[in-house]
Amino acid sequence: ILQQPVKVEITPSATTVEIISQQVFMVDKGNKTPLLLHLLKNPDMNQVLVFTRTKHGADRLAKALTKSHIVAEAIHGNKSQNARQRALGNFKNMETRVLVATDIAARGIDIEEMQWVVNYELPEVPETYVHRIGRTGRAGADGTAFSFCDALEKPLLRDIEKLIGQRIPTTDNHPFPLLDHNPVKKEKQQRGRSNHRTTKATEEKSLPREKSSKKHSGRTHRNISV
Repeated sequence: ILQQPVKVEITPSATTVEIISQQVFMVDKGNKTPLLLHLLKNPDMNQVLVFTRTKHGADRLAKALTKSHIVAEAIHGNKSQNARQRALGNFKNMETRVLVATDIAARGIDIEEMQWVVNYELPEVPETYVHRIGRTGRAGADGTAFSFCDALEKPLLRDIEKLIGQRIPTTDNHPFPLLDHNPVKKEKQQRGRSNHRTTKATEEKSLPREKSSKKHSGRTHRNISV
């Protein structure tokens, strides 16, 4: 028999916070940075957490924003602990307006009143989307999550909507609407390297035959001389 039982309920990780306003911007991959700069013209977006898939992408975006006179910093696993703490401190103190982060580096970010999250690239794992937008809307505060989706990311968007059990409002009503609906996927560079190695290996295999031919020619010459 339980005495003074206490019931504890844990919200499932796949449940998005209802107070977070979500919106997807359909945009070509090459126009994502111009679109972000357009959105940042809104002075209310004074503390924005932006997610990218890769470390290189985070650095590249932070540099592009800085060139456009937006105070931005990148945070990811290749940064030293001191550099990450400094960047996070600047962001919390609102000295840095935009913090560009990878998913792993953003795990320790917990800012109660942060209102804006931007998915510069959609995550390949649907659950990651839930964790990303959960960085805003803390402690009952309002939260807004913008997501950029190009044509190749549409399957990722469908996976996210299937997980959260709802359609996310999408819009083309912005200066950089999606135009290329059927982009051609670029072949991975590794395939080219593999072909190069195969060609090189084929050439090396042919070398012994050439040496064998020379040796045979030499023996023929000696026989003739005798």
